[in-house]
Amino acid sequence: MPFCANCGSPVEGRFCAKCGTPLEAGGAAPPPPPPPPPQQQQYQQYQQPPAASAGMGTNVASALCYLVGLITGIVFLVLAPYNQDKTVRFHAFQSIFFNVAAIAVGIGFMIFSVIVHTISFWLGSLVSLVHLVVNLGFFVLWLYLMWKAYNNERVVLPIIGPLAEKQA
Repeated sequence: MPFCANCGSPVEGRFCAKCGTPLEAGGAAPPPPPPPPPQQQQYQQYQQPPAASAGMGTNVASALCYLVGLITGIVFLVLAPYNQDKTVRFHAFQSIFFNVAAIAVGIGFMIFSVIVHTISFWLGSLVSLVHLVVNLGFFVLWLYLMWKAYNNERVVLPIIGPLAEKQA
């Protein structure tokens, strides 16, 4: 049985039924090339990005970097498939820097609140109220960063973000 020189399918008659190429006058065209060996197909199956091969997508890993702050940021910098992904590394470093900044601001407000509270009860109460509002702002920003990381969007915070980009 002759084969089509163009697509390799078997030809009955003068034209290939699959691609329409006319059969050469000399008779049968050369047979189609053999399929690649199974070893090459298995190798191509494992060509995936590092984060996807572990079973967790990059977006989930990026969002989880923010979940417990410093701890999950450090964990994702240590875990093997994720520490090679630039997106996950960025979010891990930004999470670490964000939480260090939140802790530093919290400690600063507590010290300032104690000092001002010894001078005046009402002024100290006002500083404590401002401290509460700042903590609420950090909480909302933390939720926003997790949401954006889960949606594969990169939010670069001022001062902290460029430091995280340099480290990633």
